[in-house]
Amino acid sequence: MPRQLAFDLPVRPALGREDFFVSPANELALAALDAGGWPQGKMLLLGPEGAGKSHLAQVWAGDTGAQVIAARDITALPLPEPGPMVVEDADRIAGDREAETAIFHLHNHLLAADAPLLLTARRGATHWGLTLPDLKSRMEATATAELMPPDDALLAAVCLKLFADRQLQVTPALIQWLVRRIDRSFAAARAAVAALDAAALQRGRPVTRALAAEVLDTAPHDDA
Repeated sequence: MPRQLAFDLPVRPALGREDFFVSPANELALAALDAGGWPQGKMLLLGPEGAGKSHLAQVWAGDTGAQVIAARDITALPLPEPGPMVVEDADRIAGDREAETAIFHLHNHLLAADAPLLLTARRGATHWGLTLPDLKSRMEATATAELMPPDDALLAAVCLKLFADRQLQVTPALIQWLVRRIDRSFAAARAAVAALDAAALQRGRPVTRALAAEVLDTAPHDDA
């Protein structure tokens, strides 16, 4: 059978509170954000790539009306009107003096206005490699909430959501099969779902356990 061309179609992730699956791996971080009253009005939300930081930040932004910006874009934007703010991937600007200075000014601007600031990062600020001493001291003194590695229930929910974001329908049996075989990380789940989506498009087949076995180089099973 001739294989179909696979097009890299846009993925539209669902980022509402109703789409955020609560488990022991993330419930403390969610509670910290919901509680508010953070020391000096700021919080660092930490977790590995794909851990759900952006989703949880979007939930908080939706509840508070916060503006969301990527740290890499901060030098292109003027200081906003004081109000709740999310800065995504704050650790990625380390070593960029202009960006570090811009976040430092934003931090002080919001602090003076008593406006809450939520920043996301992969690790704590001591590991960022910041070169601006004033920003370094302020980030290292910021309270943190951490997303922990996923348990089975959370990893299954993440896989299901990733398939849904790509408008793919799969069986519960396939989800459980994947959870037992992929690395216990959100990055592994994202890579597996992307690979299965591409293979299904290319081969003109639904996403089944048999296809997953072929794509992920495991022993074949009956279709789920």
